[in-house]
Amino acid sequence: MKEDWFVTVESWKFTSKGSYDQNMSYFIDEPSRQIKVFAETVLALLMLVVSMPIILIAVVLVRMTSRDPAIYVQKRLGRNGLVFTIYKIRTMYRDSEPDGARWCVPGDPRVTPVGRLLRWTHIDELPQLVNVLQGKMSLIGPRPERPEIVSELEKALPGYRRRLDVRPGLTGLAQLLQPPDTDLNMVRSKLAFDLHYVDQWSLWLDLRILLATVPHLMSVRPETIARLFQFPQVSDPAKPEAVLASGGVFRARVDPALAE
Repeated sequence: MKEDWFVTVESWKFTSKGSYDQNMSYFIDEPSRQIKVFAETVLALLMLVVSMPIILIAVVLVRMTSRDPAIYVQKRLGRNGLVFTIYKIRTMYRDSEPDGARWCVPGDPRVTPVGRLLRWTHIDELPQLVNVLQGKMSLIGPRPERPEIVSELEKALPGYRRRLDVRPGLTGLAQLLQPPDTDLNMVRSKLAFDLHYVDQWSLWLDLRILLATVPHLMSVRPETIARLFQFPQVSDPAKPEAVLASGGVFRARVDPALAE
């Protein structure tokens, strides 16, 4: 029998004191992972070069309609819970979270008129290609979340940090098949997709997700995408016992300097 090549990778749990504890070990197919990293690096570089004129136009539009910086940086959690700096084109008014971090909701007044266009077209995400080239993110993986929000979510959703066993991505199963987070039930549903990706990862799955991103950007219904690309379907999650929302809006303490 041909021997498979595997490497053990440690998974760490981030504690409230800011330290890391060894949580579990799992095996990954190292040659396939190396192919993934190489292919995504090349593709991200090509995408960044091609999209640079679009990024520059977006930056000019933001600067013309606001005096604040067009590119903003924010702390997110990467693989194994390591904090990294993410780059995006600003879509909200500056100092938009004076009372703490919270999710964006439909019609959110914090989003600028230009920002609505950038979010609808996903152009605001393009600077994250730099994060891919830095090795902090992948093209495909769970959405990178903010540390202060994760610390609250893991209290209500056991196993939430297992999604950090892989690098976060610009696109992924949860991003394709679920709307943006607005409450804990939606996070629970997205977590099911994220953990499916972590457990069932393969180059074939990555390729299908990458191809499925095209119809997603064209506003094709998630149900149709799931059927065409044979992705799993997840029913609506049950209401969680833990309550993280106040007045229907999730909030977490955050340094104002990190807010968009």
